[in-house]
Amino acid sequence: MQLAHKTSATQSPPTASAPPLPAALVLLLATGAGLAVASLYYSQPVLGVLGGDIGASGRALGLVPTLTQLGYALGILLLAPLGDRYDRRRIILAKAAVLAAALLLGGAAHAIGTLLVASLVTGLAATLAQDIVPAAAMLAPAAHRGKVVGTVMTGLLLGILLSRVVSGFVAEHFGWRTVFVAAAASIALLGAAMWRSLPHFEPTTQLSYAALLGSLAKLWKRHGALRRATLAQGLLSVGFSAFWSTLAVMLHGAPFHLGSSVAGAFGLAGAAGAIAAPLAGRMADRRGPAWVTRMGAGLSVVAFAAMALLPSLSAHGRLWLLGASAVAFDLGIQAALVAHQTLVYGIEPGARSRLNAVLFVGMFVGMAFGAALGSMLFAQWGWLAVTALASSTAAGALIVRLGPATRT
Repeated sequence: MQLAHKTSATQSPPTASAPPLPAALVLLLATGAGLAVASLYYSQPVLGVLGGDIGASGRALGLVPTLTQLGYALGILLLAPLGDRYDRRRIILAKAAVLAAALLLGGAAHAIGTLLVASLVTGLAATLAQDIVPAAAMLAPAAHRGKVVGTVMTGLLLGILLSRVVSGFVAEHFGWRTVFVAAAASIALLGAAMWRSLPHFEPTTQLSYAALLGSLAKLWKRHGALRRATLAQGLLSVGFSAFWSTLAVMLHGAPFHLGSSVAGAFGLAGAAGAIAAPLAGRMADRRGPAWVTRMGAGLSVVAFAAMALLPSLSAHGRLWLLGASAVAFDLGIQAALVAHQTLVYGIEPGARSRLNAVLFVGMFVGMAFGAALGSMLFAQWGWLAVTALASSTAAGALIVRLGPATRT
């Protein structure tokens, strides 16, 4: 039965009359997307503990999430287009093997240099998630495609949500190296399951690799709406990444002196993002995606700016304000992302994958800059400088969205 499924999927795409995908395969795809994207965030809650163990400064530690996010952006730009040109199953299996090896290297690191190399490769290979989502769309019959893709995206969001929580808990009780080793084992098991279950995929284009990359630049030049969406989401991502890249180090020091499990628990604020995705989609349908982008950016500005009140509060009050702000800005940023994707997908339906790649490159470049700038500002001037950075970049995103619409 499994071989027959592989053969038919290779020969022709699913049709509207085809039976739905097996629930086990949909669950595997959703789990794979979640585990792959979770690899980007495991390191963030453990930075405070990790630095003392390998003797790295706070500024050097800031390069860990920076290179992970930058690697992911580069992977989307340079590797994601290969899914249209080659068998996506082979790409998924190759990336799973590389990702497992990179996580093992991170867990074995005894110097910051080794950890930085592992972080960059982890980011590159974690783009496995960006191969799984379109694979699900290709495998699903037309009548069930939206449901299947939605389920896989839910898995991806849960991966973001739970990664920090799990990482913080495991590091607190079993050590930070166990986080990386366990993550590598989960990716290795995922690769084995994908090898057994995924069909082969026929390429959808014969364009050369250079032509695929060149088409991204042409889309960027052609569509002003794409440039605005990418710039606004990138600016929002700067503040998002600055917050999460410095939170663990801040909570590790005075006056909190809290462990990695508490820093990881703040990741539960990501539940706001999972809630925001369907709500933002419905609001975009009723009031238009442009309105949702402005609402999301405005909410982020308020949430980041509110953290300037932290010095005037008790330690207990500071934790409550941090949690409330994290919920609010995550809600705003994820709502803006869903609305920006809606805008981008409507620009040129025949190039949706490449348009999405451009948007996500901008987003993760913003995250990389946010991690680097946030760590540098925190080391030099403290938490208020991080707050100022996040507030100003969110305000910049709001200004971009309030500007006149671009029709080219």
